[in-house]
Amino acid sequence: MTLEDYLNYCKAKPGVTDEYPFDGECAWLKVKGKLFSIVNVVEMKMGEEIVPPFHFANLKCDPEKAEELRAKYPAVQPGWHQNKKHWNSIYFDGSLRNNLIKELIDHSYNLVIDSLTKKQKELLTTM
Repeated sequence: MTLEDYLNYCKAKPGVTDEYPFDGECAWLKVKGKLFSIVNVVEMKMGEEIVPPFHFANLKCDPEKAEELRAKYPAVQPGWHQNKKHWNSIYFDGSLRNNLIKELIDHSYNLVIDSLTKKQKELLTTM
């Protein structure tokens, strides 16, 4: 999966918008104004390390599932600069299959969808 593939997959979902705050280092992908993914789109400083574009993405995750994923996949870690209980960082080191990455994106998106009001959900279905 490439950065372009990742962004296109996310933006193809109903109601998704993207923003590039903080000097455009990361794309913030939102549905109805609620964040479901952050992905770095340029080289950036992460702690003391300079990382390349598409080094990581943060995705919302059910807390129990988050723990299971972290135990099973070294490339899944507690969310960097996010609530560690509800967010995972996935690292694009080649160890995660594309279909798993898509499943994690879908899970994050669906968590946000589930938190929307009935009216907001209805508006998504008319898009």
